[in-house]
Amino acid sequence: MYRWNPQRPSPMPSHRYRDVYSRVPVPLSERDWPGNRLTQAPLWVPVDLRDGNQALAEPMDPERKRRFFRLMVEMGYKEIEVGYPSASQTDYDFVRLIAETGLAPQDVTIVVFTPARRDLIERTVQSVAGMPNPVVIHMYAATAPVWREVVLGRDRDELTAMIAAGGTDILRLTGDRKDVRFEFSPEVFNLTEPDYVLDLCSAMTTLWEASPDRPVILNLPATVEVATPNVYADQIEYVHQNLDRRDSVILSVHPHNDRGTGIACAELALLAGAQRVEGCIFGNGERTGNVDIATLALNLHAQGIDPMIDFSDIDRVRREVEYCTRMPVHERHPYVGDLVHTAFSGTHQDAIRKGFAEHRARAAATGVPADELEWRVPYLPIDPADLGRTYEAVIRVNSQSGKGGIAHLLSSEYGIELPRRLQIDFARHVQRHTDRTGAEVTAKELWQLLQEVYLDSPAVTGEVLEHTSCTTDSGEVLTFVEYATPDGRGWIGGRGIAEALARVG
Repeated sequence: MYRWNPQRPSPMPSHRYRDVYSRVPVPLSERDWPGNRLTQAPLWVPVDLRDGNQALAEPMDPERKRRFFRLMVEMGYKEIEVGYPSASQTDYDFVRLIAETGLAPQDVTIVVFTPARRDLIERTVQSVAGMPNPVVIHMYAATAPVWREVVLGRDRDELTAMIAAGGTDILRLTGDRKDVRFEFSPEVFNLTEPDYVLDLCSAMTTLWEASPDRPVILNLPATVEVATPNVYADQIEYVHQNLDRRDSVILSVHPHNDRGTGIACAELALLAGAQRVEGCIFGNGERTGNVDIATLALNLHAQGIDPMIDFSDIDRVRREVEYCTRMPVHERHPYVGDLVHTAFSGTHQDAIRKGFAEHRARAAATGVPADELEWRVPYLPIDPADLGRTYEAVIRVNSQSGKGGIAHLLSSEYGIELPRRLQIDFARHVQRHTDRTGAEVTAKELWQLLQEVYLDSPAVTGEVLEHTSCTTDSGEVLTFVEYATPDGRGWIGGRGIAEALARVG
């Protein structure tokens, strides 16, 4: 232990757990993904109506599922997993609703989910009978050793036979439908032996006759996140490099968020060769959730890459998701939370205020519209306006704030531009107010406090040093006078120059 680190062992029973390297081989020794760059959006596949729905305390009723589905279509999603039709009548009926009512535009592919079990496969295929849209039948089976031994009670050979039988049933029931494609997920891929994953995937692409014109989706889930994101990237790249019929496969990932690094896992997996990402808008899902495909998409946007999904009215998206899931989105949730574009800290506020001013000046100087100009405002990774947000809540004032935030609110809400020395003086009054109340202060309260301190205070006796005037948005002229007395300097104000000067005797 370093002398500068005084930490000591905790009482936590960490010895009960094994690291990922002792649980599953990670055979990749040379890797390309660290040198790769993201240059385009993957195919996004929201699973809110299936994986997300099964994680809700109150699963969505038909009206909420329909509303959520329409939202995803409007946002531009072209492949949507809509349910687990063999698991409940509600899911089955919703798939039939899509099939029978034209709810989905023709360019939207409908994905349905099934275990590798004949009766459930048959029920799933029945649910998409007559579906006018392209369909993906998504079959899964848990393949990791603990799941094989504890849950399924099968060895590798027995599980391989079960998966092959399921794949054969799907092919038998749908093989003559050219509008149906196939997806296979070795559930808990990240804890499954790599050689076994390759054997299963190769068997499925052979059975389903994968071709470039009719590719098979191989989805590799981090069903329970157990390792740092670089390990998942290594596992994805190993499959990407060694997979049979690679040009006939859409390599997909489905990270969960048990370690809180689901987004990082997905991003590194894309660097490692993945082409498709399954997840939930805002990250709902079992335990700590599925990967958040809204954050993933907007991370691309912030790097200058079109996410191919429309988040230009993100508050509406949030309202719809909150209504459908009956779950609130956290105030600090990336991009969409109420506070993610808000600065309370004085140093942040000062930098943001100066950044906005520089952005406006640069737009005027170059003739480029402000909403098209390169964005480089400190502390704001993207322009809130890109997401349909206004700038009203970017700077808010509390006891942590400084003169820059106060000046910004008075300027943006009332058109009052205070000189720097007056900003410093007024900030001391605001600090005392917020320390006393412990609460945030609004622009309206700042305006009231400004009047109390400078406009409605008693007259003083002193020497006038200078005065400055400003006009509010309502057209009222305010004048502030800096004065000197034997005890020091101060400020007083009035409604107009004459009134202000008259108050310094």
